[in-house]
This record gives sequence, C-alpha cells and structure tokens, in this order.
Amino acid sequence: MTTSLELARAAYREVSLYTVEADPCAVDLSDNTNLWGSPPAARRALSELADGGFARYPSAYASELKDALARYAGVGASCIATGCGSDDILDSAIRAFAEPGDRIAFCAPTFAMIPIFARLNGVEPVAVPMTAAWDIDSDALAGTGARVIYVCSPNNPTGTIASRDAIERLIARASGVVILDEAYAEFAGTSCLDLAMANDRVLVVRTLSKAFGLAGVRVGYAVGAPALVAEVEKSRGPYKVSTVAERAAVAALEHDQGWIADRVVDARESRERFAESLRALGLTPLPSRANFVLVPVANAPVVATYMRARGVAVRAFQGLPLVGDALRITAGPAPTMDQALVALEDALRCA
Repeated sequence: MTTSLELARAAYREVSLYTVEADPCAVDLSDNTNLWGSPPAARRALSELADGGFARYPSAYASELKDALARYAGVGASCIATGCGSDDILDSAIRAFAEPGDRIAFCAPTFAMIPIFARLNGVEPVAVPMTAAWDIDSDALAGTGARVIYVCSPNNPTGTIASRDAIERLIARASGVVILDEAYAEFAGTSCLDLAMANDRVLVVRTLSKAFGLAGVRVGYAVGAPALVAEVEKSRGPYKVSTVAERAAVAALEHDQGWIADRVVDARESRERFAESLRALGLTPLPSRANFVLVPVANAPVVATYMRARGVAVRAFQGLPLVGDALRITAGPAPTMDQALVALEDALRCA
C-alpha cells in the first residue's frame, strides 16, 4: 500500500513545519514586530466591524487596500499586488516567475524562508555569500543565471543594507526578475521603489507586519510594473486578504501615519541604545538599519535558552555565513531592553 509520505511531492518530504517556542515569555524580542503595539485607528476600525461584514467574502483582490497602498507608495493602484503577509507575496512571486528546475539566487545569510519557498515550488536555491562589508555581491548573484534573484534590504537577520550602487548593478546584469524585499524599509529610511517603477523586471515586496504593527492581521504587498504584479496576483489567487485585515490596514494607512512615524523613531533610538550597551559588554553587533540587532555570540542556542529561563525570548542562529552563532534581538521600549540586557549578561556568565 502506498503511504501518505510517498504520495507527497518529493520536494516537500524534507521540509519541516515552521516552528517557534510554544511557551510565552514575559518579554518577547524574537520576531521583529512593533513592540509599541498597533495603530490606534486600526484598532478602532476593528472594534467597529459589523457582524454582517464576516458573512461574505472580501473583495477578490483587495481593491480598497490597493488604493490606500498606492497612495502610500506614490504609485498607481495597477502597480500594487496584495497578499496574506509578505511571505505570501514572496512565495507567489517565486512560483510566478520561476519554472520548476529553475534557480533562485540570494545572498547568505538572509531570510530563512527563501530556500524553503524555493523547494516548495520545485526551484533550486543558490546561496551567494555577502561581501566582507555586508553588501550584496552583484556580479556573483547575476552570474548564477538565476531566473529569480532575491535581495533583502535591510537584510534579515543581519540588519545591514545593500548599497544603491550594488542594487543598480545587479538589476543591470540580471537575466531574470529581481525581488527586493523591503520589509524593514521604514526603519532604514531608504527605498528602491523608484527602481521598480523604472524597470519591468524589478519587484519590491513590503509588509505591514513590522513598522505598522499589524503582524496579527497579515498584510503584505508588492510594487512593480502592472504586468509584473499581475503575474503575482495570478499566482496567489483571489481572497487572500481578509475583510478584517483590509479594514485594519486601510485605517492605518489613512489615519495612523504620524503614529507609525513616531514608532519608527522610537525603534531606531532603542536599537542604537541597545547596540551601545552590547558594545559596552564587549560584544560586536552588526551595523543594523532595521528594528533589531544581530550580535555574534558563542553557543547562541544555549545563551537563548538561558535568557528564556529569565523571561526574555530572542532568536538564536547557528553557523550563519560570515557570522557564526548569533542572537537576533528586536528593539522595543526601554524597560524591555533593560530586562533583555540583564538576562543576556546572566546568560553569558552561565552558558
């Protein structure tokens, strides 16, 4: 008899479910979300939702949300595709632009889901080391001949940014579609949206899960040439943004820009204060432009376990290219960062 495992696609058999620590922590600095909460207008919009709003499907392609995102990005609504978080957009884009057996190239280290999305779509992941200056290696990326090239800037987990010159050189040399993941763009204060508008092979992907404080409702979007984003929409299908998510996101985009800008400033200041505290401990955090810091630490998983026992959750990485073991720590309000620093000091003594 054929087993269920044998019936699964071969590419899926070695892929594990995404897992996180099940037990909650008093201070959770592990997922790079907005630790100052959610935008007030978005919260009001959700509290005012009428029961009748749940009985019917949402709009097929989130037209009201597209309009609001287009105003925010300064582009036409036909240049926007939406999805259930930026993960949904990235997965759909890989499926839209790469045939099974094609390659997707990316810098290493980067967002851990990219090689997983590649395998799930039958695409070969090709990792290219970052440069010693934490920039992308444009020539090496383009030299892979990959159908899709992925660049995250600011990069997760390093927090570093790709230089404008390197991105432009990559776009000029790439033979396929270049995906620029700008999940943390608000914190960096830089963007390549203009490059997406100037080149029909460039797709910028963003999220409302980070600076916007809406991780729980899952809204992501892509910006690019109309023909390009249309292929992403075909790939992902309709009804991927719920009525609840669209209502919250539109409210935030239309009424909460001041609140979001203030929280971005808070996160930047918190990040820099915490990085200075890490340096005072003799550690060397990477130069981050996101809302987190990555700090190399020996035996990072053990250190993270000790920190969790003290009520502070951080993300541990093992053997990252160019980095080794490290902890990724989200920037939050001062009291939470003080607790994290105490927990880290204790953990370093014990680990």
